[in-house]
Order: sequence, then C-alpha cells, then structure tokens
Amino acid sequence: MGGGPAGLYFAISAKRRDAGHEITIIDRDPPGATYGWGVVYWDNLLDVLFRNDPDSAREIRGASTLWQEQDISLGGERAAHFAGYGFSVQRAALLDILTRRAEELGVRVEHDREVADLTDLADLGCLGGLGAHADADLVIAADGANSQVRSMFADRFGTRVDTGGNRYIWLGTPRRFERFTFAFEPTPAGWVWFHAYPSGAEVSTCIVECAPRTWDALGLGTDDGEGLRLLGKIFAGPLAGEGLIDQLRRPARWQRFGQVSNRSWYWDNMVLLGDAAHTTHFTLGSGTALAMMDGVMLAQMLYEHGEVPVALAEFDRAGRAALAPLQARARTSMAWFERIDGQLDRARPATGGDPDPVTFAYAMATRQGDQPPWRYQAHRAMQVGAVRRLRREVDSSVRWYLARRRGEPARPGGRPAPAGTPTPAGAAGRALAGAGSGSAVHRSHG
Repeated sequence: MGGGPAGLYFAISAKRRDAGHEITIIDRDPPGATYGWGVVYWDNLLDVLFRNDPDSAREIRGASTLWQEQDISLGGERAAHFAGYGFSVQRAALLDILTRRAEELGVRVEHDREVADLTDLADLGCLGGLGAHADADLVIAADGANSQVRSMFADRFGTRVDTGGNRYIWLGTPRRFERFTFAFEPTPAGWVWFHAYPSGAEVSTCIVECAPRTWDALGLGTDDGEGLRLLGKIFAGPLAGEGLIDQLRRPARWQRFGQVSNRSWYWDNMVLLGDAAHTTHFTLGSGTALAMMDGVMLAQMLYEHGEVPVALAEFDRAGRAALAPLQARARTSMAWFERIDGQLDRARPATGGDPDPVTFAYAMATRQGDQPPWRYQAHRAMQVGAVRRLRREVDSSVRWYLARRRGEPARPGGRPAPAGTPTPAGAAGRALAGAGSGSAVHRSHG
C-alpha cells in the first residue's frame, strides 16, 4: 500500500532478487500526481542504489542536480560557509523513474485506489480475519507518515507520534540556488527562516520554518495567498526578489512535524516501511533515503530467509538497531531549532549587536554535542575563499572516484552479489546507520 519511494523501491528490489514474485502496488493518487518539490541525498544512497539496481540508479543520478557548499545568513549580506556537497532530485522525477522501472520488472501498479478502512483491505484480499491477511503472503504498509493502514492496527504496532511545536511549509522558488542555503530573517514577531537547494533546471526547493508564536503573530496561516506574499517580502533579499511558489497540484499547507515510532514494525504478515514505520526530523533530511534503504533491506531479508515470519523479525531487529541512533540525533536537532531565539542570542557579540553568522553556523553544525577544539578552527578556516576553493577541488576528486567506482555495468541476470561480497542489505544497513552524517550543518527535508 503506497506508491512512494519505499513501496516502489521494495518492489524493484524484490523482483530483482526473484522475478517470480507477484507484487501489486496500491496508490491512492492518479498516475503522475505527486506532491512536494525536491528531495536531497548523498553518496551513501547512490552507493546502495547502484549496487542494488544499476538501471534505475543511473536514471536517478541523471535526473539529479549537484549542489556544492552551504551558506548560512542572518538577516544581512554577510554569510557563513561550510564545505560539502550533495544531490537533489525532483520528487515527481524520482517517482516516475521508480514507477517505470517497477513496471518493467513486472510489478502491477494500481492508481486512484484508496485504502481507508478494513473493508477496503478485505476487498483487496489482504484481510482474511483477525490476525491473518489471508490472500496475500505479505502486506506492506508504505503509505507515509499518516499511514491509513497503520492506523487500523495502531495498537498492534504500538504507534507513537511526537509532534513538534514549530510550523513549516514546503514551497518552491524560481531562484536557482547553486549552494544549499540557510537564510534567517528577523521580523517584529520573531525570526523566520528557510533552507533552500536546487532541485531542477529552473527551480529550487524552499522549506520555511518559524516558531508558533511568530506564525500566529504574522498571520501566516491565511488561505488567501497573503501569507505566501508576506513570506516573499520577508525573504526578498535571500530570494533576490524572485518570490515563492505554491504546490503545483494542490496548495501547500503549514504543518507541525510528527516523529513517528512504533513498538514493532510488523504484525503477523503485515509490515511497515518508510515513513509509516519511522520518521526523522527534516533537519536531518534522511526520509527518502531511509525509505528506499528500507525497501532494499526488506527485500534482501526475504531473499535470505525465505520464510516471511523469520524475514520480518530480522528486518525489524536490524532496521530498528540501525535507525535508533539517527532518530536520537533527529530529536536533538528538532529541539535545537525549537529553541532558535536562544541560539541566536548566544551568537551575539559580548559587546552587543546582531548575531554573528559564523558563530551561529558553528553552533548549528555542532548541535549534536561537544566537538574537539580543532573543529572550530577548521570552521574559521573555511570562511576563507582560498580554503573553500581547495576543498571544492578535493570534493570534485572524491566525486569522480566514487562515480567511477559505482559506474561498473550491472551483473548479468540482476542477481544479488555472490557470497563474500557485501550484499545490498548489508550496504543498506551501513548506509542507514550513517544516513545523518553527510552534512556537517544540515540534512534537508526528504
């Protein structure tokens, strides 16, 4: 259930391992309808994708945009800088690639079909009685953070949703940022900020966030477009007057982030995948990557263990162990941004005045805990243009090496790697465990 990255990539991964699987994906949206802008990812995901299914991996990389470095500005022209790079891809392009690849492999994708209650599940042959989903060997709930399927069995999964206080909204802008950009702007009601990154040839993704009292005081929740126009004025400088764009297919809405966790990711032969099983705050930006890695891991567990109950138990054990540290970091990150006024106050010089962006950026980068003294000195050095240029050259060499290593042709027959070589599940587990480490400052929404 669910035609997002988790469900589609599981289907691809499972069919690559055993073409005899009969897999049907049920998606509530019509073909080609997706909501959201760009999502970001790092080399660790590309490594997994190329190992798991080179055909779709090449398409995803070809549809992606490279961004280099990160800028952090505080209400003015002066900015702090961080090294590093990442990739972004339009969500619509990603889903199109995955859907086409799944169908090429023989997966049946049914659009415009809602699964809203137990009757719908029974009609699909997924519910033969209490505790048994009779006609299907395996039922996968991959229908997102607000999973309808999970909600029907919330007591079985032990679902918990912890909701944050800050408000955020996912928008676009015609300004094409070359760098991952963080812009904080003061208003009479408090600070409002965004993070933005290129996600297409002529558009960037822009996620705006603020404290609830600021959101209320500015009246940003209006539905008549006035809130969007006000944000355009607040961010006129960072956006170079380009403004903001609402969603293409339905209006964007302000949200409060819900961190989803479950006591168990499976019950009987029903399993949760991706955001239905777990969410991590968007300031770590691992959602899409984790969803796809879930798909790889579950497919490999089924391939290795054969018996569904054994495979689900092992998927639950290994996935939960790998995810726990990342979710802990995500909770810390969310709490840090919900105390943003105090963080900005601490970045003010002792003599008074505006917060210093270099000091603030370092605090943002180290929000997970104490760092050795050399880390701050390295941060100061990165503010020098010549040092950043040298780092860009190093990063370019690293990208070339990794791309060449990943670019080998697919194995004949598309079978998993033989014994003695890291399997896709192992690679996915390692990448999942390190999914929050790709960016020193910020892991964006995805």
